[in-house]
Amino acid sequence: MESTPIIDVDPFDLPDWLGVGQVVWHADQGLRTGHLVAGRLVSGDDVLACDLLAVDEAYPAPVTDDESRHRAHRAWRHGQVLVGQYADRLILAVPGTRFDAERVLDSLSRLARAVGGSPEHMAALLRIGSDRTDRR
Repeated sequence: MESTPIIDVDPFDLPDWLGVGQVVWHADQGLRTGHLVAGRLVSGDDVLACDLLAVDEAYPAPVTDDESRHRAHRAWRHGQVLVGQYADRLILAVPGTRFDAERVLDSLSRLARAVGGSPEHMAALLRIGSDRTDRR
């Protein structure tokens, strides 16, 4: 199985409303679902699909190529987040294999700064569910 590379997206090519108003990232699935959490950025009537990708997941196959993974780690080390396109979706690529609330908030804070906005104007609506079924 071939891993999917991340294509860089310039944050200044994203819609202007991301940097000027109150923005909420809505998780469309629970954080415990794994390395890719589908979501969307919302401000009033404006909506932009934006997923979170943990680039270090490697089982059963790497989720992205080595170069993309290195770029995500480099951006994170410098206080930034890699904004890209992955499988035809906008993503925030971050180091790690899973997400927790702190990692989500840190990612959104870095996105806010990347688009020239304030992290204080960014919020998150998280879901807790997992893809595992609870069988009793």
